[in-house]
Amino acid sequence: MMNSVSEQSFYIESDEEDHEKSDGNDSDSSHSSMGDRQESRPNSYQTSWPQSYRQSIDLYSSVQSPSIGILGASSLHRFTSSFLSSSLTQRHTPEVTKPLLPTAADEPHRRSSHSLLPPIPSRRSSIIKKAVSEHKPSKVSHEFPVSRGQSTYGQAVLNGTNVLCGVGILSTPYAVKEGGWVSLSILLIFAILSYYTGILLRRCLDSEPGLETYPDIGQAAFGKIGRCVISIILYVELYACCVEFIILEGDNLSSLFPNARLNLGWYELDSHHLFALITTLAVLPTCWLQDLSILSYISAGGVIASILVVLCLFWEGLVDQVGTYGEGSTINLTTLPVAIGLYGYCYSGHAVLPNIYTSMEKPNQYPAVLLTSFGICTLLYAGVAVLGYMMFGESTKSQFTLNMPQNLVASKIAVWTTVVNPFTKFALALSPVAMSLEELIPSRHLKSHLYPILIRTALVISTLLVGLVIPFFGLVMALIGSLLTMLVTLILPCACFLSIVRGKVTFFQGSACALVIAVGVVSSAFGTYSALSKIIERLK
Repeated sequence: MMNSVSEQSFYIESDEEDHEKSDGNDSDSSHSSMGDRQESRPNSYQTSWPQSYRQSIDLYSSVQSPSIGILGASSLHRFTSSFLSSSLTQRHTPEVTKPLLPTAADEPHRRSSHSLLPPIPSRRSSIIKKAVSEHKPSKVSHEFPVSRGQSTYGQAVLNGTNVLCGVGILSTPYAVKEGGWVSLSILLIFAILSYYTGILLRRCLDSEPGLETYPDIGQAAFGKIGRCVISIILYVELYACCVEFIILEGDNLSSLFPNARLNLGWYELDSHHLFALITTLAVLPTCWLQDLSILSYISAGGVIASILVVLCLFWEGLVDQVGTYGEGSTINLTTLPVAIGLYGYCYSGHAVLPNIYTSMEKPNQYPAVLLTSFGICTLLYAGVAVLGYMMFGESTKSQFTLNMPQNLVASKIAVWTTVVNPFTKFALALSPVAMSLEELIPSRHLKSHLYPILIRTALVISTLLVGLVIPFFGLVMALIGSLLTMLVTLILPCACFLSIVRGKVTFFQGSACALVIAVGVVSSAFGTYSALSKIIERLK
């Protein structure tokens, strides 16, 4: 990232003041006044809960510049109220770091998302900022996370693929086992429909200035209630993903060390419970980090990790000749709804798509970025699903890594890659949920760093408890895919688009949205009922 956010005249006024003092150019004064009017114009979409969504999701989806701190450390106090109150009139320096929460002196700015993480310039003032930067080069070269107008085509594709191609790829062979070979057509259908709804989100963002995130779209469509409902759905989905990480770690580590035990005297922990507990203790300190940029930077390797695991599977199947290579079943109607949920989970990245679009240097490339990201992920999903089911047949488990022979080198690489990868993503997935709750902390407790630590600790422990109570990776994933992903990916984008555009909707658009909503509702109903019934049956 050669061009940082600050290099694009984040704080225009300070640069323009210096420029005016040095040469008194009237054109700079006019640019400054125009910029002031643009920046002083309130953005109603950033005054309602949650205001931290944009910045926290940017961390979750983008490659960041490494910078690290711990909650409660002295570095938290470097970002003082005097800087916050004069951020538009004083020069930004690289030494300034951001706090997790504003101090009491920052209360007037507490409801602005820009006080939580580095600010994001608005789309409406980008032209003015570009014009100013042409008059005077930036004097600051400090790197910030990729933000609006900075992300190239390649970075956008990487971010999109990294978000889409997650742990869902481990369960695609299991999805074929549950639904049969015919169910692979559902994967392709969901890919096409998800691409279409991703385009609809762009149309919603372009409908009026100030829209930047999925909650913003919800507010534009259905008011503040819509914003809150959509935000809660998105946060629950992220929380559920963290639960999946705990279950995944317990499953894979217990497969590596099946005889591990811990005797507490009054209770003995088996290998699954023990490693779930160890995983929780390991990720807990990462959730206390004040700045998750370094984790976001490392987690970008998730694409490489997914490809590596896929290559290990292909190596064992094609080179080591592992597996039965049986025909398998054509279709399983009784368990097909579970497969629907698993396939749906594979395209659960729509919460991040608005952030990717608004961060692109050339927004007109967004459809191509979407097509490339969805194409890469669909090919990976389909390839793993076909080969995995051919190799393991009806014995296919919820994660194909659990079927791989432990004595092969490729198996060890695949399992350990699967184990290590979630450690970098857990805190990033949980952080948006934690930050949204931290916004609700009463102002009289803003000086205390105890509350953020307690909130994050409670969230991490709760994911452990849920993961231990419902330790069924495939069924939990099917439930998330059916109940939450269908809403976020298929139903809500169409509903928001129809509400925002209203009278301007063409017959084709209306028909397409109605079809997508119908598919989403039916898939959600059958998939949720099937997953819940099987979970309840397993718990008995």
